[in-house]
Amino acid sequence: MSADDLAKPWETTRRGMLLLVSSPAGAGKTSLTRTLVADHDSLMLSISATTRAPRPGEEEAREYYFKTRDEFEAMIEAGEFLEHATVNGNYYGTPKAPVMAALERGHDVIFDIDWQGAAQIAEKAPQDSVRVFILPPAWSDLERRLRARAQDSEEIMEARLRLGQEEIRHWRMYDYVIVNKNFDRAYADLGHIYRAERLKPQRNTWLPGFVEGLLAEAGGAHAEQGAPPRTTMLRPTQK
Repeated sequence: MSADDLAKPWETTRRGMLLLVSSPAGAGKTSLTRTLVADHDSLMLSISATTRAPRPGEEEAREYYFKTRDEFEAMIEAGEFLEHATVNGNYYGTPKAPVMAALERGHDVIFDIDWQGAAQIAEKAPQDSVRVFILPPAWSDLERRLRARAQDSEEIMEARLRLGQEEIRHWRMYDYVIVNKNFDRAYADLGHIYRAERLKPQRNTWLPGFVEGLLAEAGGAHAEQGAPPRTTMLRPTQK
């Protein structure tokens, strides 16, 4: 990349966005969000705090910040969460400070989040939030994926399936809905949504100054060529 490219305002001055991705467990949102983060340097994953126990292979500060109930409740009392909820008897929440700091620096933050958390964040930051819901192609497919993990007891499995139905009932709250029948297609759709949302004017704070500069340049060129001011030029006749 040349020095001129680095000096372009769209490379340096923009407000970040919050990409809130929800789905019932087993519909593929974790794979989709992690892949999008891996493919885009501009995108960072929001790490939530939770009081549930780590599952096999999960690591502190990678999947979650694992907290005791006392620690989590102290954070709630201190107002340290952007959102929090109780799911299957455990607390989940998004620490506020790192997310808001990322937005101001122009970084985009993606969330692997339930409908309750997405609703809270969208209410607090409506102009910054984009909500995407991932649906499975069939309920039997979702149930098969969950059981194939073999990480939870039957009781917890049934609770997750009931919770999945509740998640799906809130699909209308979202800006976009993707049916994950084929991972590559679903991932392409999510990527298109992300890139299109980055182009919205309200996220690109450099645009007013850039457009003003274009018009000033155009006015100077007209003056040099002896062209009449724009206000005196005739409009094309409508036929």
